Amino acid sequence: MKMFCYQCQEAATGIGCTIKGVCGKTPEVSDLQDILVYLTKGISFFAYELHKTNINVEFADKFMIDSLFTTITNVNFDSNTIYEKIKEGYKIREKLNELIKQNNIRFTSSLPEACTFYINNKYELLNKTESIRIIKNIKNEDITSLRELLLYGVKGMSAYAHHAYVLGYKKKEIFQFMHRSLSRTLDENIEIDELLTLINECGKYGVEVMALLDEAHTKTYGNPEITEVNIGVGNRPGILISGHDLKDLEELLEQSQDENIDIYTHCEMLPAHYYPAFKKYKHFKGNYGNAWWKQNEEFEKFNGPILLTTNCLVPPKETYKDKLYTTGPVSYEGCIHIPDRKNGKPKDFSIIINHAKKCLPPTPIENGIIVGGFAHAQILNLADKIIEAINNKKIKKFVVMAGCDGRMNTREYYTRFAKNLPQDTIILTAGCAKYRYIKLPLGNIDGIPRVLDAGQCNDSYSLALVALKLKEIFNFNDINDLPIFYNIAWYEQKAVIVLLALLYLGVKNIYLGPTLPSFLSPNIKKFLNIHFGLKEIK
Repeated sequence: MKMFCYQCQEAATGIGCTIKGVCGKTPEVSDLQDILVYLTKGISFFAYELHKTNINVEFADKFMIDSLFTTITNVNFDSNTIYEKIKEGYKIREKLNELIKQNNIRFTSSLPEACTFYINNKYELLNKTESIRIIKNIKNEDITSLRELLLYGVKGMSAYAHHAYVLGYKKKEIFQFMHRSLSRTLDENIEIDELLTLINECGKYGVEVMALLDEAHTKTYGNPEITEVNIGVGNRPGILISGHDLKDLEELLEQSQDENIDIYTHCEMLPAHYYPAFKKYKHFKGNYGNAWWKQNEEFEKFNGPILLTTNCLVPPKETYKDKLYTTGPVSYEGCIHIPDRKNGKPKDFSIIINHAKKCLPPTPIENGIIVGGFAHAQILNLADKIIEAINNKKIKKFVVMAGCDGRMNTREYYTRFAKNLPQDTIILTAGCAKYRYIKLPLGNIDGIPRVLDAGQCNDSYSLALVALKLKEIFNFNDINDLPIFYNIAWYEQKAVIVLLALLYLGVKNIYLGPTLPSFLSPNIKKFLNIHFGLKEIK
């Protein structure tokens, strides 16, 4: 076994990747990511103690969310940048240790190994990873399972906290919880009851971090509006931007508006078209392509350069690798990385803009439009119309089909499911799972599209708000009394925090698929089924 990773839905053989990641990461990258997570846990142990005494450790908060984001599936494949992050982590940990001494803080328990662990270099470490992987040190598979569920939930939180932080929105209580959770996973004597409590809290803070990001997006760019997005192409060269970071998109649009090129979105960046602030840019052309896993085919046909701002990177083919640029937490060896902002100045996208000018226009792959923009504010504006359709029995059921897409053939289930739904059913969606059905001719009900796209995966928060509002309107005592069915597709750790948030809000009988996470032990799967009605799609 060269590595072990089972954090995503596509874990090899439904158990875990042991030779190379299905995502494409190498054993070396996997090992370094494990070490970065372990080191971050040690940093969180110190940071949480300092948080409790109201000492400002924002530098550690930032390191934590950035480091965890780096280890999410399909984000960073570059061992050198991960190793540099580890070296930065040692400096952060020493700085925290000095603050501990200066403020005479005493610990109620002995320091965990992660607070003192060092490596000399990344290559020397590779034969020593069995002592690093905490999952290997716990004999009780149920405790291991819950610790992993908590860790992946916190990883998902890190992505949303990162995006909010970039826009100047942060919340100390969220950072405190993340530090506390990470530090508690270092305790080999932790009990199941404490882990269950922490996982429930993770759902609570998952709701809070998604609400924070929603506030950051809507206050910065306005509330999403119903929008028709062109999926064809123009006759000018273009840049294709993928990922989730709206700040990167804003700065790219601003810097490229007089350069005789067009900007296209891809995958999870599609919902950017719904925000009013971006509609002023005349060269913001449309959306090109589908979900992330098709990029090996679609990036090649785009002809121009591609900017990856966050996760959802597939290792590039040599035919377009020289056109792939990364930024933020994303990195791939051999691709140009655009540095982060410094001293409050925007990122410099001139290199990718100049590259685009030398390229051919995109090759058309489809024509038509996608209609979206149905986040909570917009749906509430349609509330009277929706309620009337419900009262007239024209709408009898809602199906929440949010989450992540993936490359496996089993994902065709979601397309078949959408096609076979009764005509009186509305699909509420968010995330790239929508590409399985959003282009289908499913029609509308009294002018209301049968697929209502709220936006990115983090906009699943909008769908929860809609459900809570309907519960209030119809005076139901329980959110589960609503005519809403949950059929969620998951792929990586951001979907884990969405799931935990829904469970915290009291949503039961969720179907999750195409398979349940392989890091869940049989007993934990049974527990989730009995107490929450969580079921696997068959």
